[in-house]
Amino acid sequence: MDRTEIEIVVIEDESDILELVEYHLQKAGYRVTGFLSTERVEQFLEEENPSLMIVDRNLPGMEGSEFVSKMRSAGYDTPVIFLTARDREQDLEEGFLCGGDDYMTKPFSHKELVLRIEALLRRSGALVSDKVRYRDIALDLKRRELYVENRQVALTGLEFRLLHTFVKNAGQPLDRDYLRDEVWGNDSSNFHDKTINVAMNRLKKKLDPEGCKHYFEPVWGVGYKLA
Repeated sequence: MDRTEIEIVVIEDESDILELVEYHLQKAGYRVTGFLSTERVEQFLEEENPSLMIVDRNLPGMEGSEFVSKMRSAGYDTPVIFLTARDREQDLEEGFLCGGDDYMTKPFSHKELVLRIEALLRRSGALVSDKVRYRDIALDLKRRELYVENRQVALTGLEFRLLHTFVKNAGQPLDRDYLRDEVWGNDSSNFHDKTINVAMNRLKKKLDPEGCKHYFEPVWGVGYKLA
């Protein structure tokens, strides 16, 4: 997902800090919605689906960790970073026990905040790089292009999905049912026992024409894995 599609909610009762956080997140390419209290946030969450929330704990009305705990009880799993002046070990423990995913104390580095946001978004799957590498293989997911040793290799759409599935699960044995569902999906009505074997052989020849790199290993009784 592109950063411009990622919305971050910031709940901070000090307007100058709120504006500063909004500025740095917008500068990093994110969409930001700010609140000075939790009062209207629940209604917002019913209508929108933000990728991450930054929550102060010293808020008017409902305290930040209490709000996050309530949100978790209601079934919202939006990742949360607490950004607060409460810096005791007990405060940090409370923050995580109430459903926080990360905890930063004030004063804070805006650069560190952006880095922590990116790390949390990657873990949650909201932020995915356009380029994926494995050994000398490079996949450009946006352009749907493959490079082996910096040389472009043409793949069909199905072959690209097949290779991407293996790269995402490098080292893990993938059985035929999983590959069928992940790669062929709705087209699996035309799927036969030898379909995967044929597709794998074509992919291996394109990746490794001389057969010396051994990218794939058969796993007896299961399927294949990217070695």
